[in-house]
Amino acid sequence: MNESTGSAPRPTAEGIADTLRTRILGGDLKPGERLPTQASLAREFGVERGTVRNALQLLRSDGLLANPGKGSPPTVSRPKQQSLAGAQMARSILGPRLVAAFEAPHVYVDVASLTGETLVTALGEPLAKVYEGRLRPESVQVRMVVPRPGGTVDYPAPAAGWGADDKLDRAVKQRGLIQWASQRMVLDNAFKGLRDHGIDASFEFRFVSGVPTRKVYLLNRQEALVGHYIPGRFEREIDDYEGADKVELVDVEGFKTEMFPFARSNGRDQAAFVDGEQAMFDGLWEHVARRQD
Repeated sequence: MNESTGSAPRPTAEGIADTLRTRILGGDLKPGERLPTQASLAREFGVERGTVRNALQLLRSDGLLANPGKGSPPTVSRPKQQSLAGAQMARSILGPRLVAAFEAPHVYVDVASLTGETLVTALGEPLAKVYEGRLRPESVQVRMVVPRPGGTVDYPAPAAGWGADDKLDRAVKQRGLIQWASQRMVLDNAFKGLRDHGIDASFEFRFVSGVPTRKVYLLNRQEALVGHYIPGRFEREIDDYEGADKVELVDVEGFKTEMFPFARSNGRDQAAFVDGEQAMFDGLWEHVARRQD
């Protein structure tokens, strides 16, 4: 709620994209069906049309919308063959699966990743349904393992390597600290919101040294979403660094990481894989990751 007006905050482009994505993946919007006009969506969500345009662009980048004709709303794309059964980008796959996980009376989510960015975005879908009264778990427990922010890591890192530019080194490390602080604040507020709705909700994070080569989400000890980070060179904006130009970093694109789902209900092999991933996380949590100093 907006404290000054008492009204709910306006949805962001990411939030609108998440809602439309759920409608598409859930079958409410079918392949070949046109979306409502931008004006209709703007009225539905109570936002400017520019916000709707940005949301639709996010869905196009996910491959969920076909390019519209001139002056016509976009249509839902026909399903494309996946590189592996059900593989999707992290931004697309996590939200709907968190919604399904929140249907259980006791929700357990374990995360091992580079940052909390994807989790922060994906939580918007189940939280909205909790606030609307459509989901009502008794408890939610999230454990998260991330690299300690502000360190000298393989990525994100200056493209020329650490030590080539001391000022850039400091700016890149500070960027990591600021991003984590922002994500932590959003997560803290999200779980306060759950507790305010009478749900026994807890969020705990621990740090590891180095950087992960994979991102892993474990849902209710029944499902594993696993993706491999692909390092590359990217132009990034760096605060507190001279000049207005972007800086080249060795980094990954977490939102676009292709995630592969495995479920214990899908046979012996997948059950064994999920159990192995859960055992890996439990060992990492208990014996390697460290609490905040």
